[in-house]
Amino acid sequence: MHINGLVEEMSALSELYQEITRCQRCELARYRTKVVPGEGAEDADILFIGEAPGWHEDQQGRPFVGPAGLYLDQLLASIDLKRGQVYIANVIKCRPQKNRDPLPAEIQACRNWLERQIELICPKMIVTLGRTQW
Repeated sequence: MHINGLVEEMSALSELYQEITRCQRCELARYRTKVVPGEGAEDADILFIGEAPGWHEDQQGRPFVGPAGLYLDQLLASIDLKRGQVYIANVIKCRPQKNRDPLPAEIQACRNWLERQIELICPKMIVTLGRTQW
């Protein structure tokens, strides 16, 4: 069953992912294996936002699939949630080399992508993850 508004939002999110895939706004695009736009329920009530993709994420093009992802899965399970019920994204969409912290210019280059994701998903709650403030 398709509801016009929902179909339009999904289409807009898919279009956004295509734009992110073509992004060349900063140097990280030169070294990435895959861009990591985000994944999950497009109408999720909860949006988890990490700092940046790590090595595993860069290889698969999916957020939180390495050791941090296993930990996140355990946290979700502890509150009776699964990945498919939430949305998971990162502040920046490409992996910084050697998994260093994102630079302010890289965060700024990706800021619009994240803001647009938040607008399209329209979560009731945003949970930020990671050690640096963005």
